[in-house]
Amino acid sequence: MRAVVIVPVLKQGRPQPLPEGAPPAPSRSNDARLEEAMGLARAIDLTVVQGLIVAVNQPRPATLMGSGKIAEIKALLDEFDAGLVIVDHPLTPVQQRNLEKEWGAKVIDRTGLILEIFGRRASTKEGTLQVELAHLNYQKGRLVRSWTHLERQRGGAGFMGGPGETQIEADRRQLQDKIIKLERELEQVVRTRQLHRAKRRKVPHPIVALVGYTNAGKSTLFNRITGAGVLAEDMLFATLDPTLRRMKLPHGRTVIMSDTVGFISDLPTHLVAAFRATLEEVLEADLILHVRDMSDPDNGAQSADVLRILDDLGIDEKERSERIIEVWNKIDRLDPDNHDGLLQKAAGRENVLPVSAISGEGVDILLETISQRLSGVLTEATITVPADKQAVVSWLYGNAVVHGREDHEDGSVSLDVRLTDRQADELERKLGSKRPTDKEDWER
Repeated sequence: MRAVVIVPVLKQGRPQPLPEGAPPAPSRSNDARLEEAMGLARAIDLTVVQGLIVAVNQPRPATLMGSGKIAEIKALLDEFDAGLVIVDHPLTPVQQRNLEKEWGAKVIDRTGLILEIFGRRASTKEGTLQVELAHLNYQKGRLVRSWTHLERQRGGAGFMGGPGETQIEADRRQLQDKIIKLERELEQVVRTRQLHRAKRRKVPHPIVALVGYTNAGKSTLFNRITGAGVLAEDMLFATLDPTLRRMKLPHGRTVIMSDTVGFISDLPTHLVAAFRATLEEVLEADLILHVRDMSDPDNGAQSADVLRILDDLGIDEKERSERIIEVWNKIDRLDPDNHDGLLQKAAGRENVLPVSAISGEGVDILLETISQRLSGVLTEATITVPADKQAVVSWLYGNAVVHGREDHEDGSVSLDVRLTDRQADELERKLGSKRPTDKEDWER
C-alpha cells in the first residue's frame, strides 16, 4: 500500500525548569522523528511515497491540523494515489474519523502503527496474546456511534421504557468480554514464565539482559555472542519476542543471555502494560547491557528514552550505575576520525565499551568485562571432592573456573579453582566443609 507519513510538530509551551545541576535532556530533531516514522512504516512493507513535517501552532480538537494543511495533504494524496496516511502523533477517535472523511483515505496514528508492527512480529503465544490485548484496549476507545439507529428491543421499568442496548454498546460489551478472556489466558502464560524463572534461580546461572532502542543492534550482538540464529535485520522492531540462550564466558562461567524487545520513544501505554511481563526479564537480570547505535545522530535522545523506561520499570539511577554496561555499538559505520574519537571518549568513561556486532571489534573485551563484573573477587583454592560427592565436580566445572585437576586412587578428585564468594558459600553447603582462606586447601 502507498502511504504518506506526516510528523506534526506542535508549538512548544514554556519549558519546565530543570533541577539544579541537572543536564538538559537530549532533544529529538524533527528530521530524526520523520526518519523514524518512515522506518516504522517500511517495517510493515508499506511504500512511503512522501514524508512531511507539519508545524501545528494551535492543535484543532476536530482535526489536529488547520484546514489549509489538510487541503495541501489531500492534494498530495491525489497526486501520489496514496490510500493511507500515517500521523506520527496520538489522534483522538474524533480526529481520526474527521481526517479520514477529509482525505478519503485510511488514517492511523503512531500507536496504531506500532500495534500493527507488533501484531506482525509476535510469534510466541505470549507475544500474540499481549499484542491482541493491547490492540483491543486501543480499539475499545475508538468505536464511533455510527450504528445508533440499530437499537434492540425497548427496555426499562414500566410501559414507557427507554431504548434498549444499542449496537455500539453491544460491540463494547463484546470487546470487554474478549479483553477479560485474553487477560485470563495471559495470566496463565505469565505464571508459566514465573515458574521458568524460579527454576533458573535454583540453577544459579547469572542472567545478562540486552536492552536498547529499536534497531540499535541488540539481536546482531546477541547472535555474535551466543551463536544463536535470532532474526537480525536493519529494520525497526525486527524481533519482538524475548529470546534466552545459555552460554559460557571466557573463564568458563555459564550465564543466560536474554534479548528483549526494543524500546521506542512515546511507547503506547497499552503496550507498556501488556509487555510488562516480558520486560520483567530485565528486572531479573544480574547485569544489563544497554546497546546504543552510535552511528545514529539521534542516539542521545534514544538513550534517554531507554533510561526513562528502565526507570518506569523500577531500575533507578543508583541501581543503573551498579548493573548497567553501556555498549556503544555500530562503530564500524563511523569514519576513521569519529571512530578513533569515540574510542578515546569511551576510554575516559566508566562502564562504557565500544563494539561492532558486525565486525566483532571490541566483543572479546565486552565478554571479559561481563565475566569480571559477574565474578567479583575471585578466591583461589584447591578443593578435594570425596568419591561419594562427584556431582560437586560437575557443579564446579559449570560454575567456577577450573585450571587444574588431579584424580586419586580412592576416587576423590582435587581441583585447582577460582570462585566467587557466592560460589564459595554454595560449595560450603554442598560439601559441608569450612570455607578456605586464599590459596589454602579445602578438604573434607
